[in-house]
Amino acid sequence: MPVIDVSCLTVEYDSLVAVNKVSFCVDAGEIVALLGPNGAGKTTTMEVLEGYRAATTGTATIDAVEDRVGVLLQEDGIYPSAKPKDVLKLFRALYGGTGPTVEELLQRVGLTDRAATTIRQLSGGEKRRLGLALALCGEPQALLLDEPTSGVDQAGRSALRVAVRQAADAGAAVLITTHELDEAQRLADRLVIIDKGAVVAEGTPEALTRASRSSGIRFTAEEDLDLTYLVIQLGAQITEVAPGHYHAATTPTPEAVAKLTAYMADRDIMLGEVRAGRHRLEDVFGLLTSSPPDEMDPPT
Repeated sequence: MPVIDVSCLTVEYDSLVAVNKVSFCVDAGEIVALLGPNGAGKTTTMEVLEGYRAATTGTATIDAVEDRVGVLLQEDGIYPSAKPKDVLKLFRALYGGTGPTVEELLQRVGLTDRAATTIRQLSGGEKRRLGLALALCGEPQALLLDEPTSGVDQAGRSALRVAVRQAADAGAAVLITTHELDEAQRLADRLVIIDKGAVVAEGTPEALTRASRSSGIRFTAEEDLDLTYLVIQLGAQITEVAPGHYHAATTPTPEAVAKLTAYMADRDIMLGEVRAGRHRLEDVFGLLTSSPPDEMDPPT
């Protein structure tokens, strides 16, 4: 039985359908990343699971002991005058004083040398790392992390990846929302992509990026090109998936690539980039959602 179970979840705000019949689950020991452009419904789904928001219809449940659910919100709200070691000591007490020690938690997220610094003096990335440590205090059976690596530097991301994987290996069901596709592909066992409140794809990173006939050829060039004759030459549909980003739905053979480059050369059209075969995750995202891959860059 899944630890985290979202079934036909719908959330409406007046006339806006923020989440539209979303269904997915997370098993014990599994890390699932919930991906989508801004406004897709990721945080709303998390808020229903966390109990901060009510579902209009459908369900979002967590099959875990109540005090063994760890949560990292987008806005942490941690006491600015406190010190990391003291806040962790307080949270451990609230969780019954069991589980990893303060020193172990600080080490897991790479904050040992910042233990006695006031929280207001921590960087944004360090606060995210502390927030994860707080979520890990109770040895969670379910871990809900909303944008855990936002603003975190590379060293901090490595520490967070290890800490999250350790939690999953210990049996936690982990659900992450993120805008950072590289992090999702590195960390998650399974991806759920939503757009306009609905699930548009689900599967392992390998399955979603595996080369297939539909993976085609992706290339960049000038915007709004008339590619009518190239469509005829390739015998395939060509779609401008984002301004200047094109996808040709044809098997990426050397002959097809040669036809593309020759067509552009004959018309003196500058090609920016040509990619054939396996999709990158950002390509999959761009093809499946209403937003181009650029919009999945980390927020600043």
